[in-house]
Amino acid sequence: QVQLVESGGGSVQAGGSLRLSCEASRAASSSIVMGWFRQAPGKEREGVAAIDTGGNTRYSDSVRGRFTISRDRAKNTLYLQINSLKPEDTAMYYCAAGDFWFVRGRPGVPRDSNFNFWGQGTQVTVSS
Repeated sequence: QVQLVESGGGSVQAGGSLRLSCEASRAASSSIVMGWFRQAPGKEREGVAAIDTGGNTRYSDSVRGRFTISRDRAKNTLYLQINSLKPEDTAMYYCAAGDFWFVRGRPGVPRDSNFNFWGQGTQVTVSS
């Protein structure tokens, strides 16, 4: 079973921090790439961060420097450390996994179509 379960969301004030976790099945956690996406009401789903098995990372321009993605394969868990939260970070955050390779030198998070497995999401709400 390929399963992804997010947790760690909540309601915080701007400037605060959260750490999101994605507990994954063994199969999902061994995927080449795991990532975080978010979607706010009325907006398209946005790739936030991604990490491959080699520790290479990709971030969206809007979160680079504030968000840090990491994975602990021993614990089958993906993390997203979120600092300096802004109201515009408010969204449902989803973790995802897929077997594909980053294009070397290409910035940004790969398209969501590359990811085969998705969690149900955890809500992050940031107030001003």
